[in-house]
Amino acid sequence: MAGSLNRVMLIGRCTADPEMRYLPSGVPVTQLRIATNRYGSSQDGERREFTDYHDVVVWNMGQRKLAELAGQFLHKGSLVYIEGRLQTRSWDGQDGQKRYRTEVNCNDIQFLDPKGASSEGGDSGPRVQAFPPPAGGEETSPKPTDLPDGDIDPDDIPF
Repeated sequence: MAGSLNRVMLIGRCTADPEMRYLPSGVPVTQLRIATNRYGSSQDGERREFTDYHDVVVWNMGQRKLAELAGQFLHKGSLVYIEGRLQTRSWDGQDGQKRYRTEVNCNDIQFLDPKGASSEGGDSGPRVQAFPPPAGGEETSPKPTDLPDGDIDPDDIPF
């Protein structure tokens, strides 16, 4: 097989509020940490849950303001889907030792908490909507009285 693949897909919860910063050039970047759970056997053969922690760096991607949205809408406890690639950075620490950090460089993010849900118990603030309500502020979703009774005939479906 020619080529290689570096792809990460995670679903987990934020362990703290995200930190959004701006580079000197004005480019926003958001850092967050998520926890994922997995199940396995301990040394004594007992089934148990293990938690892994992942450092995630979110940048804006073209017209998609991922870093800004993550900084605005995620909070500690938020359930989130992250897709990206692994990247390891290195630098010299203040003590002269070489330091390494492996992070997920995010290129797609989806907020998985239900609209209006909050793991903190209070109002979680605004949530991203795929389609904002019309300018009049009224929802146009069908009311239960507008829905047909019984089964839908496949011949009535327009496609």
